[in-house]
Formats: sequence, structure tokens, C-alpha cells
Amino acid sequence: MKSLNIKRKAINYRKQGCSYNMISKKLGVAKSTLSNWLQKIPYKPNKEVQKRISRKHLKMVSIRKNQKSASIAKMKKLAKKELGKLTKRDLWLLGIGLYLGEGTKKQEAVQITNSDPKTIRLTIKWLKKICGLNTANFHIAIHTYPDNDLEETINFWSIITGVPKNQFGKTQIDRRVNKSTKKKNTLPYGTIRLSVRANGQKDFGVNLHRRIMGWIETSFKQI
Repeated sequence: MKSLNIKRKAINYRKQGCSYNMISKKLGVAKSTLSNWLQKIPYKPNKEVQKRISRKHLKMVSIRKNQKSASIAKMKKLAKKELGKLTKRDLWLLGIGLYLGEGTKKQEAVQITNSDPKTIRLTIKWLKKICGLNTANFHIAIHTYPDNDLEETINFWSIITGVPKNQFGKTQIDRRVNKSTKKKNTLPYGTIRLSVRANGQKDFGVNLHRRIMGWIETSFKQI
């Protein structure tokens, strides 16, 4: 009889939206027994259970986030140790790969288009240290969107590149009304096209583009 009364109480608690853990603590009944008794009882978690689930979920999210952060930090530390200090030749090869992915190839003009400040900085360092250019050889054209602040964008890229504003071309603003809004606000400073101007120096014009394409071709042949 006592077991029957406990079972009735368990059923009643379950109908009230209690979890197996809660019922087990209230009645001192194993969860395996509750599973046999209550598996056919309709169940909708009550507010207390929902709160517990929410807290548990947040805790798990926090744990996973911390685990991810720890893993990223560990891998970055390992990567730094593996890579070591970059040599000039390392920079040369890194720039070749960068140009292969982002540079103009069909037209005989040295140009790289990107929105990432770090990529642009690397490109400029490569063009200066490996290709022998200086700031006067650079020309910048900005592609922005209506949600970008034009003056702020120009100032940003001038600081990032070290290129004076008088070497910036006309800014193009993308005003297409049918353009997808999925990427809205994801490019706060738009995209820039970094171009090389020969400024009367033959080796920095068509010949430089041909050299870069030669580096790329030679690399492919050795793979």
C-alpha cells in the first residue's frame, strides 16, 4: 500500500511538471523506478524545471566557451613555437602566396584588393621589403557601402597603410538597392584596392607584375 501511495504521489508530481531528479529527491525513489512508473505520463516541464534547464544550458555554454578559448590559446602557442622568427625569404614566399590569392593576374598591373587591415599591412611590407617599393608608389581606391562613414573610412585606411590621402582615388559607394543585407555592417571600413604606380620607374610597372607572376609560376613548377 505504501508503495502504491508513493507511486500516486510520483504520478501527481510528474503531472505538475517535475523532473525525475526532483521527484526522486522528494520521495526517495530511484530514477530507474520512476522511469518504469512514469514513462506513459504526459510531461511538460514546470517553471522551476525550465529555470534549471536554462541554468544548466548556460553553464554548459560557458564551459564549452572556456574550453574553446583554452584550445585556441594552446594551438596559437604551439604554432608560434613551430613557426619561429620569419626570415626575409619567408616573407618573400608569404607574399607570393598572398598575391596568388588576392592579387590581379590577368591585367599587367600590381593590385591587391582586400578588407582586412592585417592583410593590407602585410602586402605593403612585402612590396617594400621584397619588391623595393616605397610609399610614393602606392595608390588606394576605396569601395564602401551606405552604412560606412566616408571620412572615418578614409582616415582609417590612411593610418593603416601610411599612405597620404592625396594618393587616394575616388571612393566608390555601393548603392545597389537589390543587394543582399546579410553582410551589412560586417565591413565597417569597406574594401580597398591597393595599386602600384611606377612613377617613371620601369621596374615598378609592367615588369614588376611579370616578375611576381614569374615567382608564382616557378613556385608551381617546384611543387
